[in-house]
Amino acid sequence: MRLLALDTSTEYLSLALACDGKTFLRHIHAGQTHSQQILPRIRELLDEAGASMNGLQGIAFGAGPGSFTGLRIGCGVAQGLAFGAGLPVVGIGTLLALAQASGHSRVVACLDARMGEVYHAVYIKDAAGWQEVLPPSVCRPEAVPGIEGTDWVGVGNGWAVYAEELGYQYAGQISRTMPEQFPEARAMLVLAEPMFQAGLGRPAADAAPVYIRNRVALKTLEREAGLKLN
Repeated sequence: MRLLALDTSTEYLSLALACDGKTFLRHIHAGQTHSQQILPRIRELLDEAGASMNGLQGIAFGAGPGSFTGLRIGCGVAQGLAFGAGLPVVGIGTLLALAQASGHSRVVACLDARMGEVYHAVYIKDAAGWQEVLPPSVCRPEAVPGIEGTDWVGVGNGWAVYAEELGYQYAGQISRTMPEQFPEARAMLVLAEPMFQAGLGRPAADAAPVYIRNRVALKTLEREAGLKLN
């Protein structure tokens, strides 16, 4: 299939274009410049592949969880491009994309959620594909849900920021960590293609981020009072 995938949920801008059996990639440490870089970089990919938006069959985007601003940028770009080219869209969970990108089959995915918390999910891959052991949630690193068994792989920047806390919670259960791994658009292509093939692509108007937190931030006084997001 001819598909575009994009992710702006972390400090990285990740793009992947599948076209005529080839995959074209861009991974950039964008920091706070996603909005300035994403459209020119997509144009670069299309030019490199000799493709056009109208010649694609769908757009996949990182739906979250992740940076609130980043998710809005990614969703907005995916929606705008899909409207313009009349394409369906598919939102891919960023924690599942972490699992896919890791190359492992037993994954504890954690992204830094800021404010002393992590976005967390646990997955196992078997013959039927990825199975969700624990769904995406937001929690403090010292309070992540327990898991059973050993030989798990910790993936995502949550393992860099909260290595001590997470290592204590999962002592003896983690065989290795991949704290440098981020949600890659290439992994999203792999996850999205069977969804498009099954006719699960949605109209552009349905593109929406997945927010685990109901509110973007707490006011300073609320934080000082120890109140949590609901």
